[in-house]
Amino acid sequence: MPGIDECLLEAMRLPGARGAALVDWTSGLALGTVGEFPGGDHEAAAAEAAEIARLAAEQRAFAPVDDAVAADPPLEDLIISNRDSYHLLRFVPTSFDSSVFLHVCLGRSDGNLALARIRLGEMAGRLVLG
Repeated sequence: MPGIDECLLEAMRLPGARGAALVDWTSGLALGTVGEFPGGDHEAAAAEAAEIARLAAEQRAFAPVDDAVAADPPLEDLIISNRDSYHLLRFVPTSFDSSVFLHVCLGRSDGNLALARIRLGEMAGRLVLG
């Protein structure tokens, strides 16, 4: 089972990967980063991505239809796209409070969003935290 560094290096092997981070969405802190993010500041990118993740995770409109069973984590992933890149935020299930997500920035011209979603889901399931 991979730790944070191994997981982020695996994410960087995805086609078109520009940067990867593991972020705590309650605090906005990056637990690990690799590669480059727009603006060049890993900590700012982590804090900004955490704001988006927190906003989406706390809204009932995005909850599963059968919300009788509390989802942990509350969402699977978020996809944000712009003219030149995709940002994929994959929530990681944990044995504690599940407030962690993987953030991968993919180049739009050479990234494979479908493959990235599948691989990040696999990575999130294998990631060892704590």
